[in-house]
Formats: sequence, structure tokens, C-alpha cells
Amino acid sequence: MDRSEICRVVITGRGVVSPLGNDPATVLSRLRSGASGVRPFTQVPQGVLCVDHGAEAVDFTGHISNYGPLEKPLQRTIKKGSKVMCREIEMGVAVAQLALHDAALSEDKRDPKRVGVVYGCDYIMSLPEEFIAGIRKCMDADGNFDFDRWGQEGRVEVNPLWLLKYLPNMPASHIAIYNNLRAANNSITVREASAGAAIGEAVSTIQRGHADALIVGSTGSRVHPLRTLHASLQEKLAADTEDPSKMSRPFDSSRDGSVVGEGAAAFVCESLQHATDRGANILGEVVGYCSSAVGPAAGADFLKKAVVNVLKGALGTADPKSIGHIHAHGLGTIESDRNEAIGIAEVFGPPADQPPVTTAKGHIGNLGAGGGMVEVIASLDSLGGELFPILNCNRLDPECPINACTNAGTPAGDEFISLNVTPQGQASAVRIRRFA
Repeated sequence: MDRSEICRVVITGRGVVSPLGNDPATVLSRLRSGASGVRPFTQVPQGVLCVDHGAEAVDFTGHISNYGPLEKPLQRTIKKGSKVMCREIEMGVAVAQLALHDAALSEDKRDPKRVGVVYGCDYIMSLPEEFIAGIRKCMDADGNFDFDRWGQEGRVEVNPLWLLKYLPNMPASHIAIYNNLRAANNSITVREASAGAAIGEAVSTIQRGHADALIVGSTGSRVHPLRTLHASLQEKLAADTEDPSKMSRPFDSSRDGSVVGEGAAAFVCESLQHATDRGANILGEVVGYCSSAVGPAAGADFLKKAVVNVLKGALGTADPKSIGHIHAHGLGTIESDRNEAIGIAEVFGPPADQPPVTTAKGHIGNLGAGGGMVEVIASLDSLGGELFPILNCNRLDPECPINACTNAGTPAGDEFISLNVTPQGQASAVRIRRFA
């Protein structure tokens, strides 16, 4: 829905962790130059699954320096808390701290009762290493696991706090605790649609008057021994190529699947009044959003229907010609790309009438819940300048009727829509424009 006249909600800071780097300017520069973040796995065993490459956020080590400038007490607190944070949660917390710093929303400029957190997150899988010691205690001399011994001998070997490392509500919890943020706190878990849904919830929360500012973000990873295994069994992944940078090919005729990746991003949303009162640097304004769920029971084209719903909802009553570009989901699978493209054409007309359509997934693959927010920040930072082309879309699939941006020099415009959709038909879209 379009609620821009009720209470204007603006963006005042952002932070990112991605396969292309941990700085928004670096990420945008690498997108524009056609760089790829797809490389050999370091977190997943080689030669075991159907693929040996993915888009890892290699510049994120979990070191406290990844969290940006922090006061010493907060550094010590986060270091201590990292013992109960898995990699996805660490990335989520890091980008929130980076966004707070970028927004200059320091402790003396915020009322803790009026600032909160809304975060998107995948459901997080435990690492097998958490249970190795306990499993070994229950093995007999022949190497067989004895279930009857688990309760007394195996379970006690598992860290009693292990579950805290993997709960999807923990990114928002940690961020609120570390920064003393006591307003609304919400966690959204709808796979790739999580980022857009979180932004929509954040805008709605501020417009309801329940907060003056919110850290809104998302974090996710599909690079994980079990997560990547599940993806390889349940989804269509792109086959390894001699040059891994060519694996992810959104909307290209030769595309053969998605590429797994990891990353996180966040920004600070504020009411215009709150941002103006504190003299904040305003980066953009959220002027539309929509979420929709259309499952397979709705027919073979359920993905298209979900895309159409959220595009129409985010566009609202705005003139389609005002949209400078569309940041598509661009998963890289035959079915998803085709349905998404047809959905875009249904809302915006034939390619000649559409704004340029791009996607970052050719560069960074599918980051799960974290991808949508990384993509939003890339599009936000490109407004008023040059749009980044779709990497590896060398021959547009005739069944994908979109105005694909495949060349450098295309203007990004002053407003964009970013959309994401899950294989189950959960979709979200946001419309953001340059602040004026």
C-alpha cells in the first residue's frame, strides 16, 4: 500500500556484508564493473555435493573490526556475545552497528523507548559440529549409534546454550540489547521475501506512531554444510562451470539454476520529523510496499500472480513512468525467472514501455533472507547515477519479456521497486525514491 502521505519514512544510514564486500560504495562499484562474488567454497566440503562454488562473504571474519567503529565497552559486550552467535547472526548484528554509525544515530541522539528493531532472517540450521562430542559418546565398539545412551551420555556433551546461536529472532534481540533499544522488536522469517516484509513492517510501525526510528535489516546464508545440502536436494542449483563467475545467469537463455550465497544488510528508518529534528543525512524515502502469498493451489503460474500482486501494491497510485528501474528477484532458474518476467510485463507493459530491469544475483547469487536487503541498498545507492547491468545475461530468454539492463551507462533514475519471491510463492516489494 502507498502510505507516503500519512507519515513520511526516510532512510538515514546503511550497513552491508556481502560477497562483493562490506562497504556500500565498494559493493556498488563492483556491481557496476561486473565483478562476481562466486568462488570455491571454504565453508562447505569440496567434492561432496553437486556444486563446489558459491558466493561467500569472504571479507567478513567475525572480528570485532567488522562491526565498525564502536566504543570499548560495546566492543567487549559484542565479543562476549559472539559465543552465542552463529555466523548469520554475527553478520546481522554487524550490519546493524554499521547502519547506526552511518546514520550518526548515537546514544545521545535517540530515545531508547522510541527506537527499535525489525529484522528478517532465515530459519538457521545448526552446524553438525555442535553434536559431534555427544554422538561419539553414544557410539559402540563397531561404530553404531546407540539412541538409548543419548539422554544420559550424549546430551550432556552439547553446549547448553547452543540453541541461542541459531534462533532466527536472535539478530533483533542482540541488536536491541547491545544498543538499549526498547521500542518495537520484530523478527520475520519468510525466506527471500523477508527483507521487503521487514521494511514494510518497519514503515507501518513508524506510521502507527509506535516508534520514531527502527533498525531494519535481514541476514541469511545458504552456504552451510546442511543448508547447501538441502538446497541441492530440493532446488535447482546452477552447475559448476570452469569459470565460476559465469554460474549465475539471471534471465539468460542458458541459465540452469541459482547459486547459493550469504550476506546481510540493514538501514535506519526514521520518521521524516525525527530525522529532520536531529539533522540527519537523508538517503532516500520509502514510499510504497506490499507483501503477498500465492501458493501452488492458485495454479501453475502462482509465482507470477505473487509478483503481480506485490508490484501493483508497491506501485499504488504512482505513475509507472516514475519508476527509474526495477530490481528483480532474478533467481536464475527457468521457472522463477520466466514467471517473474511475465509478471513484470503484466504490470508495466511490454519491454519497450518498462523501466530498466536489473538484478544483483548474477554477481552474488541467492543470499536467502539477506539478499533482498543487500539488493535494496545497491539500488538505493545507484539512484541519480548509473545502474548496474545484469551480469551474465548475454542472450535474454525470449520467454522473459523484460527491459533487461545489460549495458553500462543506463540511468538508474530517481525511484525504484525491488522485489523478491520464494519458491513457495511468498513475495514482497518496496518502492523507494531519492529524498526531495
